[in-house]
Amino acid sequence: MDYAAYFAKHREEHLEELKSWLSIPSISALSEHKEDVLKAAEWLVEALKKAGLENVGIHQTNGYPVVYADYLHAEGRPTVLVYGHYDVQPVDPLPLWKTPPFEPDIRDGKLFARGATDDKGQLFLHIKAVEALLKEEKDLPVNIKFCIEGEEEITSPNLPSFLEVNKEKLAADAVLISDTSLVEDGVPAICTGLRGLCSLDVAIRTANTDLHSGSFGGGVPNALHALVELMASLHDERGRVAVDGFYDDVPELSPVMKEEFDKLNFKEDKLKAELGLDALYGEEGYTFVERIGARPTLELNGIYGGFQGEGTKTVLPCEAHAKITCRLVGKQNPEDILDKIERHLLSHAPTGARVSVDKREKGNPFSIDPTDHLLQKAADAYEQVYGKRAVFTKDGGSIPIVEAFSRILNVPVVLMGFGLPNENLHAPNEHFNLHNFDKGLLTIVEYLKRI
Repeated sequence: MDYAAYFAKHREEHLEELKSWLSIPSISALSEHKEDVLKAAEWLVEALKKAGLENVGIHQTNGYPVVYADYLHAEGRPTVLVYGHYDVQPVDPLPLWKTPPFEPDIRDGKLFARGATDDKGQLFLHIKAVEALLKEEKDLPVNIKFCIEGEEEITSPNLPSFLEVNKEKLAADAVLISDTSLVEDGVPAICTGLRGLCSLDVAIRTANTDLHSGSFGGGVPNALHALVELMASLHDERGRVAVDGFYDDVPELSPVMKEEFDKLNFKEDKLKAELGLDALYGEEGYTFVERIGARPTLELNGIYGGFQGEGTKTVLPCEAHAKITCRLVGKQNPEDILDKIERHLLSHAPTGARVSVDKREKGNPFSIDPTDHLLQKAADAYEQVYGKRAVFTKDGGSIPIVEAFSRILNVPVVLMGFGLPNENLHAPNEHFNLHNFDKGLLTIVEYLKRI
């Protein structure tokens, strides 16, 4: 079958369909868009039915619903569960958009709209790939299930419980996700690791009120001084986290992964120039791509306290605050890491300072062996379409639900992305390069046929 010709013939039709979905402002983070999120789910139901999927329906959760569909007629062949999300990020700041975020616009070979690359555009590829196979061959080379949620952009609070309750319904040989990106244009990538996440707020209190620095300065503890001292204790001079036991469950990089990182041929000098930096920073003994993809971090994200206004106020603040997040790898457990950081902070409290910790987000890291045959088949499919074999990468970000799929369903998760790193996901002027839209359709068809 000549699928290139098929997709070329239907390209304008497909793009108009995608535009209609992108025009729905399904922003899950904003309650004012509740009806829009539900409308996007209903649109998806109709698109899956049109594609020829069966058992299409909306399944309620304690939040926004999960859309399910399947086509299970390939007896004795693998079952692939496709995951994606129909919700999108907020659009602020709106003045920075060149065209309205929910009025999709094609210019310079790119489709601009909120959700174009994250994740409606990439998910749409799977729907149309399945539709093409059913129209052209009246059958699928594998069994297919779709599990599409509407809360990914608000950390998927209800999907893990949905997976637990519906393990039998969602049982598969692999989970297939397109919500990541190529390394750069023309260089496909398969993500084999995502860092986990945990966060906490720290508060320091000293006296029961702010004090005049002339009357009390040098004689009583200053909450800001105490906070700065405490935050400085979290790292050593080599860029390593100084919290006892922080690295206990962190694996060393395997020779295979070191080789894959080397294949990226990342130019650190170019990055420094782009960011206006004189030097990069991080844990000694690792390259930039190794640090951001395969090593854990502890980052100070915000610090505040005392006088913030114009001019001078000679005050000794009695309280100060900090926000911290960690990216986790290997078998690091977010709850365990938060406990270790809390113990460190309490045991290193400066003289006269009372420290309190408020633990917040928790997400487990995900990792998969790049030699897994399903990942190798994905690399083969990319090579067939792009003319270049995919490299295996580890992403510095966190998609906690990926780990949940792997753990709850006990199957490999194949992360085949078709976006580009500079497509402004989560930012104004989000877009999807249409040459990757075209190649993505062909790659998915090729992958399903190969497995």
